Amino acid sequence: MSDFTYDVDAEGVATLTWDCPGKSMNVMSFEAFDELSALIDKALGDAAVKGIVITSGKDSFAGGMDLNVLARLKAEAGDEPARGVFEGLMHMHGILRKIERAGMDAKTNKGGKPIAAALTGTAMGIGLELPLACHRIFAADNPKAKIGLPEIMVGIFPGGGGTTRLVRKMGAMAAAPFLLEGKALAPAKAAEAGLVDEVVPAGELLARARAWVLAATDEDIVKPWDKKGYKMPGGAPYTPAGFQTYVGANAMILGKTQGVYPAAKALLAAAYEGALVPFDTALRVEARWFTKVIMDPSSSAMIRSLFINKQALEKGAVRPEGVADQRVQKLGVLGAGMMGAGIALVSAMAGIEVVLIDQSQEAAERGRAYSEAYMDKGIKRGKATPEKKEAVLARITATTDYAALKGSDLIVEAVFEDPAVKAEVTAKAEAAAGEDCIFATNTSTLPITELARASRRPEQFIGIHFFSPVEKMALVEIIKGRETGARAVAKALDFARQIRKTPIVVNDARFFYANRCIIPYLNEGIRMVGEGVEPALVEHAARMLGFPVGPLQLVDETSIDLAVKIAKATRAAMGEAYPDSAVDEVIFWMAEQGRLGRKAGAGFYEYENGKRSRLWPGLREKYPAPEAQPALEEVQNRLMMAQVLEAVRALEEGVLEDIREGDVGAILGWGFAPWSGGPFSWLDRIGAARAVEICAGLERRHGARFAAPALLSEMAERGEGFYQRFMGEKAAA
Repeated sequence: MSDFTYDVDAEGVATLTWDCPGKSMNVMSFEAFDELSALIDKALGDAAVKGIVITSGKDSFAGGMDLNVLARLKAEAGDEPARGVFEGLMHMHGILRKIERAGMDAKTNKGGKPIAAALTGTAMGIGLELPLACHRIFAADNPKAKIGLPEIMVGIFPGGGGTTRLVRKMGAMAAAPFLLEGKALAPAKAAEAGLVDEVVPAGELLARARAWVLAATDEDIVKPWDKKGYKMPGGAPYTPAGFQTYVGANAMILGKTQGVYPAAKALLAAAYEGALVPFDTALRVEARWFTKVIMDPSSSAMIRSLFINKQALEKGAVRPEGVADQRVQKLGVLGAGMMGAGIALVSAMAGIEVVLIDQSQEAAERGRAYSEAYMDKGIKRGKATPEKKEAVLARITATTDYAALKGSDLIVEAVFEDPAVKAEVTAKAEAAAGEDCIFATNTSTLPITELARASRRPEQFIGIHFFSPVEKMALVEIIKGRETGARAVAKALDFARQIRKTPIVVNDARFFYANRCIIPYLNEGIRMVGEGVEPALVEHAARMLGFPVGPLQLVDETSIDLAVKIAKATRAAMGEAYPDSAVDEVIFWMAEQGRLGRKAGAGFYEYENGKRSRLWPGLREKYPAPEAQPALEEVQNRLMMAQVLEAVRALEEGVLEDIREGDVGAILGWGFAPWSGGPFSWLDRIGAARAVEICAGLERRHGARFAAPALLSEMAERGEGFYQRFMGEKAAA
């Protein structure tokens, strides 16, 4: 079946309609590119055709490139994968350049046929790079649509001419937010920024594009960089203004990425070098740098985790088979605090009827007001409308009456982390909701199997661990208790998909998966402070690994009194086996000093008017530094292995069932070094043998917590990688 259809109207305008069969959004493949190329040739070669409009048969234009084709290009090239990628890219550039030149004479720039892009909605990645090769871009006035180049978010950069064209169209400074940050805009804002040329009412989109095509002159369709005397906006790199731009951009990239993200540096190199040469040579420069990035293990791992694996999980890769559609119609939320209010908000925004319950009507209304405030902010920013706000609020019923839960097919409990309180509301809610309702507890630490004892139907009881703030965090951790049934798992997964979250499914165990791995990271940072390691060294070592925040800052953000509470509960549960007394010495002392973190205006950091200023000097006074500080690599190995080894143990013990969930969950859940692709991808990158070697040294110097798990040691002996062993890949990434 074809991805493009071809139609010529009575006035001689050929319309190429992109409509991938069986997909909700258009995704470009190399086969589709060849199909498009043939249709462009057909239109350019037909004397009756005066111009071309490229549009979509869907309510969006395109979601981007199918990144799986890049892996195929490498595989098909055999022993020369880089050649395969580069030649594939140059073939794509040739097609886009053919669209851009549109049959015009190479010397006179005359005789070409106008080509307009008519964007029906969202246009991302190649969905914008293709229009950038056209002569004019029309976008339907759809505030829900997003237009941008998000490739940097998955470890690559715009390699379909987007980097070269956007820099030449806008200048390096103006293009930077879209290329280096992956910023996407609604159509009206995209037009203001210069990403698109015109925003028109959706009903007039094709008519306006056709009218322009019929009226366009030779001068209208020649790109500025194909004209004599072209000067780059903002200045070329060798001009005073351009020089400052690129020097500043280089410093900015290093500051933000700490040098661990190859795509950002390669993008800047492609833009800089491309700006020094003619346009067609610049496309080759872009293709060469893109190829280098694709061949880098970091980019391959990021693509696999943040694109391929993430999409697979969102589409139900781990959903139980044979269970009917479990989409939620009516949701009950118990507890209207920040977490419950956030769950109510994202659910109502997804079109789900919500009953929000708390002990007092005032508390319940306060929870509903959270959604009102959120929508008001959206209206001010142009991301929502009063009508949408009204619709969202109309779906949320704030009450104290459990009888309102009648007819709910899912209940999410988000009350205090107290088993007795949770047991009480579980019994009340189950009695009111009905026999078929699935009950989910939002807990970050309490064992699901134990909480399920309060349920009359433990097979319908499950854990759904949201991350705060709910409306911003992409991950949802779904936890199966010992008796949780397949329908409950399917319900939780379908609900996550409805509210546009990425789910991972794990088995019940203390701290589940995400907290199980992040707590050792925090503890290791705190433990080092207690040993006299410079706090700044701890924090900078973490940032240089690519973690968004250091362990001390993260403890401040989550609060030190919470850390104390978790430590006391864990010590009570583990008894003699409790391993973190050295950590407790530090955090208990901090709590005694009243330094409870950001919320108290005092923690590991000092705060001025709510803003973090510097690390608290009192740490060095209490825990003076020895003469010799540990090497940076030693600190980084401790911080990294503290998390990675817990991920391996979670897999070894069956808490984690799928390494894809381990990698995606780590990146989305607590910001584990995204450049690495996640803990299992990172282990595959350095090799199990090297990991065991690092563990041996750390265990010798710092204790048994760094002992290599049996699974890792076995894989080292066999020379296996995790993706090789568990996902059937031919070699480690």
